[in-house]
Amino acid sequence: MALIIPPRYKQKLLPETTEIAIKQIKELFQTELSYALNLRRVTAPLFVLSGTGLNDDLSGVEHAVSFNIDAMGGARAEVVHSLAKWKRTKLAAYDIAPGFGLYTDMNAIRTFEDLDNMHSLYVDQWDWEKSITEAQRNIDFLKQTVRLIYSSIRKVEADIYRSFPHITPVLPEDIAFIHSQQLLEMYPEMTPSEREKEAARKYGAVFVMGIGSKLSDGVPHDRRAPDYDDWSTPNADGYVGLNGDLIVWDTVLDAPMELSSMGIRVDEAAMRWQLDMCGCPERETLNFHKMLLNGELPLSIGGGIGQSRLCMFLLQKAHIGEVQASIWPPQQVAACSAAGIMLL
Repeated sequence: MALIIPPRYKQKLLPETTEIAIKQIKELFQTELSYALNLRRVTAPLFVLSGTGLNDDLSGVEHAVSFNIDAMGGARAEVVHSLAKWKRTKLAAYDIAPGFGLYTDMNAIRTFEDLDNMHSLYVDQWDWEKSITEAQRNIDFLKQTVRLIYSSIRKVEADIYRSFPHITPVLPEDIAFIHSQQLLEMYPEMTPSEREKEAARKYGAVFVMGIGSKLSDGVPHDRRAPDYDDWSTPNADGYVGLNGDLIVWDTVLDAPMELSSMGIRVDEAAMRWQLDMCGCPERETLNFHKMLLNGELPLSIGGGIGQSRLCMFLLQKAHIGEVQASIWPPQQVAACSAAGIMLL
């Protein structure tokens, strides 16, 4: 996405007050989220050993920041992209029963990101994972979970309004649900990102489902790694996929903003199928994948919720650099400064 400079942009909070508001959002949201989903906080790694299958492969083409460990004979480690698979191993290690789960602060470095209003080299999110039963591996349970997360976001939005009454709430009362195949049928001439934009503009908040599997035009709405979200299992709505993205309409940028990617995780059958579909069945030999195939990991649902993005959205900021400290191209810093957008 190209850099957006909103016309007549005016900061609603000075940087010093913004820092106070960021703390308020982060403390309240993780409290609301943990209460809504029955989660407890755990400590998470910044990096994992290479070759274990634990790191999130995202769409399968991104490269992780990596380094050698001198004290381990030069063993290779890599900075996490997210903790999508690591969390599931912790559910097993802590023997967390169905209906309960964990969350953590995830920090990552993604050197391949295009740097714009919503994308940064530095990624911070709440990663969460919850044990479920076989009976809960369905689209209704996914939607129920999305509604609980969305309700938590709206509670924090209302709290920010009470503290800063000039930041008026914009989120609709309810979130809409739509499958990526339905979006294709509604807007066949558009690209997937253009379809998302139309849906977010129309509904204000929408959960786009079934991301990863090929649609009727032979192209997936977006790519997903084959070994965490289940994007291939048929669901009761008549489509395939038990995952999706939570997208809201950003009124400052007049653009869609993805706040969360989440889904019911693969079981043994879905992972084998998705590995074959993606042409990487050899991953079955990696530690994480062997644990899953041997029945050592619980069934689960999980996802990530962007911390800086949520702060940016709720505080009605024009650039993610207004709520996090990172590195930006000099020309972007200059363009933002000229428009009154003060990057941290």
